[in-house]
Amino acid sequence: MPTAPIPDHILVYLLLAFTLGGFLWGRIRYDLVALLALIAAVLLGLVPAENAFAGFGHPAVITVAAVLVLSQGFLRSGLVDLIAAQAMKVGGRPTLQILTLAGSVAVMSAFMNNVGALALMLPVAIRMARENGNPPSLLLMPLAFGSLLGGLMTLIGTPPNIIIATFRGQTGNEEYGMFDFLPVGGVVLVVGLVFLTLFGWRLAPKRKEPSTTDELFAIADYLSELQVVEKSDAKGWTLGELRERCEEIIAVVAVMRGERRIPVQDFNGTLREGDVVLVEADPDHIKDLARKGGLKISGEAFSERLSEAKDLEVVEAVVKSDSPMIQRSVEQLRLLDRYGLYLLAVAREGGRLKKRLKEIRFRVGDVLLLQGGGETLKDSLHDLGCLPLAKRDLSIGQPRRLLLSVALFAVAVAATMLGWLPPAVALTAAALLSILTGVLPLREVYTAIDWPVIVLLGALIPIGASLETSGGADLIARGLFAVTSQWSAVISLAALFLITMALSNVINNVAAAVLMAPIAISLAAGFEASADPFLMAVAISASCAFLTPIGHQSNTLVMGPGGYRFGDYWRMGLPLSLLVLVTAIPVIVWVWPL
Repeated sequence: MPTAPIPDHILVYLLLAFTLGGFLWGRIRYDLVALLALIAAVLLGLVPAENAFAGFGHPAVITVAAVLVLSQGFLRSGLVDLIAAQAMKVGGRPTLQILTLAGSVAVMSAFMNNVGALALMLPVAIRMARENGNPPSLLLMPLAFGSLLGGLMTLIGTPPNIIIATFRGQTGNEEYGMFDFLPVGGVVLVVGLVFLTLFGWRLAPKRKEPSTTDELFAIADYLSELQVVEKSDAKGWTLGELRERCEEIIAVVAVMRGERRIPVQDFNGTLREGDVVLVEADPDHIKDLARKGGLKISGEAFSERLSEAKDLEVVEAVVKSDSPMIQRSVEQLRLLDRYGLYLLAVAREGGRLKKRLKEIRFRVGDVLLLQGGGETLKDSLHDLGCLPLAKRDLSIGQPRRLLLSVALFAVAVAATMLGWLPPAVALTAAALLSILTGVLPLREVYTAIDWPVIVLLGALIPIGASLETSGGADLIARGLFAVTSQWSAVISLAALFLITMALSNVINNVAAAVLMAPIAISLAAGFEASADPFLMAVAISASCAFLTPIGHQSNTLVMGPGGYRFGDYWRMGLPLSLLVLVTAIPVIVWVWPL
């Protein structure tokens, strides 16, 4: 007797369960998990093969990419640096600092990529904390949460808003406009800022962080001089051979030959008797190198000599979420050969890692102590997806480019508000003009786009559609309706809000919005109510991931510099989440009646 085929909605549920499991597992990057899910959906017959990649041409995907390009144009023009420079003048009171930092990043996040806005304000916050003798942990979590709250206010503030706008178009109504999110998002932002400024920062872990890079990594304990003596085996070795014999990532700063100091990048010969090799490494590794090379360890550190070096710079940087360093080692990256950088130390969750450097696989939020040539250091950090901390110089940029970037964006916004062009077309045109007018160099266009998010969105859109076409979304909505209908639609709205918020704390907010939007539409139909309040609830809740460091890239980015642990986020995030819930639901129902 032939077995009955498995219904499509069951297959969709199973596929989504495995996809969510892949997101939570974290061993495979989320964009690859989404692509695997898309291919599986095609093989299972849930997504027609001819429509498999239709999501990559979806207006939401194009809009997100255009916003990322325009955001990079704001950075290049100096607009964000101008805001950051003013933020440094607020004084030493933590409440005023948090209001300024979180308020500034929120305003920027409303009109540009919120992770990009946070990345620009992060060094400012760290510098502000250190100059006033405060631990950065007091400022960085409110800063990250401010970037999330700011994205709630506009269509382009965060990708979930763009996604929700397109789902509204599928209900037979016009898509949401640029500022349709402002009444709800603006109120939530104001309430959130008041909480963060007056109460929230007091719930942050007060971990006293060393005030300088030297103290954080204890550099002075790892600076040594190794002298080549008559009986040294290292005589005649190149620096490459010296490192190979030690079998460790040893940072050679320079070679002193008599009174002449030869930077490591200029030393192409072999070591001679009397040479002094200036190195930075763990004491055990220095002893190991001295033993294998027959070198004499000097009793004096070379801090003064290092400070006199004009062509070398030591920089503290954090690994961003899009970094090619993630889950790779120094040797796999060929950090020295390809980028001209020495890795001196790694800090994770506020403490310096003690394991051998070549054994470390980098994670998002790791704080690295790197050394390299001053001229190429900035480009190398950019290529590695690392954000320099505390020492980033602020530049005002060129006034013409600043005005031009703002003008192009303003025209694009006006075109969408007046209905002349859809957002995807208007913002793409503005991005193109910013390239043609020199606001943004062509070489930076493709690096400005967060490709993992683009791939995630393009892959999940067809899967989200299959959730709806298979009847899976309707079944979930019926279940939620059955549980909450005995009370009211407002209770169902709150339940939808809580479920989406919980989901966004463990998976990417883009994925949460794509998966929950069809359920919201079906739930509204069950109550014979307008879909608007339900879609708006998904939009707000999908971007309020305050409970974990993995729910949003902004939370992850501050984890290392702030010395936060996984469990630190809920202390400030839980009351903020509840405050957002009790604020947003009444405002949503008032602005978007059921």
